[in-house]
Amino acid sequence: QVQLVESGGGLVQPGGSLRLSCTASGDILTMYAMGWYRQAPGNQRELVARIINSGSTNYADSVKGRFTISRDNAKNTVYLQMNILKPEDTAVYYCNVVSRTAITGPSGYWGQGTQVTVSS
Repeated sequence: QVQLVESGGGLVQPGGSLRLSCTASGDILTMYAMGWYRQAPGNQRELVARIINSGSTNYADSVKGRFTISRDNAKNTVYLQMNILKPEDTAVYYCNVVSRTAITGPSGYWGQGTQVTVSS
């Protein structure tokens, strides 16, 4: 099994910044992809940003130019730097990883979620 611990959410004013972190632990042999999704009340969960083994990234159009995803492979940690935050960024942000362990093939795992609220 893989466990994910997220941190960094909170309340911020419009135009402000936050940095989310997510660290994966467990008997991980290969980490294929790490990313962030978000879900606002009444909405479906949506991809925010994702980074794969090669370092290639993809972003939701709504966050391009404002958010930056990065990872520390040695620490199995993924970061999401969020700048120029807008009220519409308010949501619960979930970390997601795709990894292979000693007893499972490539599988997806979710964090518990961290609340990000953008409001004046």
